[in-house]
Amino acid sequence: MNSVKTIGLIVVAGLLVAIYSSVFIVDEREKALVVRFGEIQRAENEPGLYFKLPIIDELVRIEDRMLFIETNDKSVQVVDGRRYLVDAITMMRIVDPQKFRETVGASLFVVRDRIETRIESALRQTYGRRTFDQALSKDRAAMMREIRDQVRAEALTLGMEIVDVRVRRTDLMPDVLKDTYERMNSERFAEAAELRAVGQAQATRIKAEADREAVELVSKANRESEIVRGEGDAERNRVFAQAFEKDPQFFAFYRSMQAYAKSLSNSDTTLVLRPDSEFFKYFGSSSEAPAQ
Repeated sequence: MNSVKTIGLIVVAGLLVAIYSSVFIVDEREKALVVRFGEIQRAENEPGLYFKLPIIDELVRIEDRMLFIETNDKSVQVVDGRRYLVDAITMMRIVDPQKFRETVGASLFVVRDRIETRIESALRQTYGRRTFDQALSKDRAAMMREIRDQVRAEALTLGMEIVDVRVRRTDLMPDVLKDTYERMNSERFAEAAELRAVGQAQATRIKAEADREAVELVSKANRESEIVRGEGDAERNRVFAQAFEKDPQFFAFYRSMQAYAKSLSNSDTTLVLRPDSEFFKYFGSSSEAPAQ
């Protein structure tokens, strides 16, 4: 009786093990291949509960998430001979699990080595067709697309899809960086000298125009002042003429007083004249009338 129970338990246990080994679950992060004697029987690409033959069938799980390959410090050369250090990142995923198993044995390490080698080659080819300025300009987006397209064909043969390739860093080599800095420094000095020369030329032109305008303004002011002075002299002469006509004797007296004031204003002035000179006709007695 005990032996029968033991056999029964063994049979039940064997059935449970067989059932457990024949059931597998595929979640959202993976795909699965059912392999029998090294030959792929089917691929399960959707999440769910699946069955396989116990012991005979082998389950190979395939990563279904995005995979990243970093390519760092790769030396590339542009058409003018200058060299860059480039960092790139490649985003890819497995789209054909069966081909992935058949070509690289479902090994991500092998895929990474082959894709990274192809990325390095694509980087050198793409940068090798650009000039120094193009490699740092808006052509960068087009360059990343070119690199992706060059790698995509080979990746498909491995069951992989290249989603995108991004260049994260493009730096000059240290020796090239020094030469580039010195060249850019010289260009800036030349540009500054040119701007300074243009500024000096403009300053000279502005100063010349200002001097010309000043001369014109002074000449105009002098001309207007001479006109005003002439008009004033004319008015003065007119007033003197009217005064002379009204009282010639007083006018003669007034003019003589002005002549005395101008002639005798300096105490060191010495006049040598005859006493009966016309110049002294108003220096006589107040009771004497001047000769007419």
